[in-house]
Amino acid sequence: MPILSVHNLSKRFPGVQALKDVSLDIQEGACHALMGENGAGKSTLGKILAGLYQLDEGEILFQGKPVHFHGPLDAVSAGISMVHQELLFAENLTVAENLCLGDLPRKGPWLDRAEMVRRSKEWLASIGAQIDPLQVLGELPISKQQLVQIAGGIGRGAKVLIFDEPTSSLSQAEALKLLQLIKELKKKGVTCIYVSHRLEEIFEICDTVTVLRDGQLVDTVSIQGLSRDDLVRMMIGRELAASLEVHVTATMGDELLRVENLASAGKFHPVSFSLRAGEILGLAGLVGAGRTEIAEAIFGLDPVANGVVYFRGKRISLKGPIHAMKTGLGLVPEDRKHHGLVLSMTAKENVSLPILDRVATAGWIEPQKERSIAQKFFDKMRVKAPTIDASTAGLSGGNQQKLVIAKWLASETEVLLVDEPTRGVDVGAKAEIHNLIRGLAAEGKGVLLISSELPELLSLATRLIVMREGNMVGELPANPTEETVMRLMAGVSNAMAG
Repeated sequence: MPILSVHNLSKRFPGVQALKDVSLDIQEGACHALMGENGAGKSTLGKILAGLYQLDEGEILFQGKPVHFHGPLDAVSAGISMVHQELLFAENLTVAENLCLGDLPRKGPWLDRAEMVRRSKEWLASIGAQIDPLQVLGELPISKQQLVQIAGGIGRGAKVLIFDEPTSSLSQAEALKLLQLIKELKKKGVTCIYVSHRLEEIFEICDTVTVLRDGQLVDTVSIQGLSRDDLVRMMIGRELAASLEVHVTATMGDELLRVENLASAGKFHPVSFSLRAGEILGLAGLVGAGRTEIAEAIFGLDPVANGVVYFRGKRISLKGPIHAMKTGLGLVPEDRKHHGLVLSMTAKENVSLPILDRVATAGWIEPQKERSIAQKFFDKMRVKAPTIDASTAGLSGGNQQKLVIAKWLASETEVLLVDEPTRGVDVGAKAEIHNLIRGLAAEGKGVLLISSELPELLSLATRLIVMREGNMVGELPANPTEETVMRLMAGVSNAMAG
């Protein structure tokens, strides 16, 4: 008998049918994947099972009995917990306080802090997490914050753990540790529901996969005997072009950007490089190598950065993003929700943010001009939303990422600094974004590309700079081997390659 069953489940949000008549069974002790393109409904389904959303129609059976969760505490009490992609914590509180929120131990009318710490230590030890319960949670890296979430679920007796894009913000080493932990949880009889876009992870740890498309069930199949091509075809309803393996063939033009001895104390040591029109220059390195910090410094976001940056041969100011934008630079940041978008605004308003001077007359925005430009790039990026007036906060992660890129396309940026462009994006959207980046280079733009996915860098970059611990340790031409890049990243090789 399945531990969890969904019968004819439907869920609608204003203007969007998120799920329609979805049915599936999840076997006890298995790792069951939920897959689909951005907006397919997989995260919505996970949040309904975790009590965060209420279903409109249908039925959920848990251990053979109908259940209806009015909130996440109901689900947790029943034995279902969720590990969120966007961590839901009180970052100013300690690990112990976060773990015990909602069920604080008491000694009479007073909080029993000793019991809170004891309970937290026990829960953390149950998954082998070496974390101090008294440490402020916001001071921990994302990987350890996720372990705290998992410890909380297991400690409260979770029989089912739902993972929503758990590795999207982790380094490769951290992701491997998490996957190993999930394997160990399976051995202990914990059922895992795994929402991810990363095919290699699905084939590594999952037993069964359910594919959703446009809110409807495509199929539920065993991983055994399933090919990656078959899975992609199920997800997007078409063959995925082999373009992910094609390298840029754009003609190199004049130098657009030149960086000389750019440095920032405590972040990265002096680096020098140039970027030409039609070029995609990749920045490779492990998490913490200084890649993001370099992009932020060029864009004027680091007040203590020093060095010289030239755009088309003229020295530019590093005083702030306004100077960078006026020069012709754009930044697609690593954290789209906090730094790339204003979630409270509509899709249209986000696209037009960098070009308000172009859509306004005498300080007043001209609605039709704004709408026309926004619609053009909304369509070009194939953003899935009811209209350009849709709430940005309500869009899936992949569609939010498309909006970030769309606003820089609208601003006619000449050099685009792109940090983790496909994090949390499905395979179909990833292919679209890859082709878009290639298209920008073909149009004579310059792209500085940062990615933690080495295959992405190797596929897109015409040249590669490798960073390690804040130092530039290698410069490689197109088509280097993964081994060559990884040796430089890890410090096994120290020779500069030309």
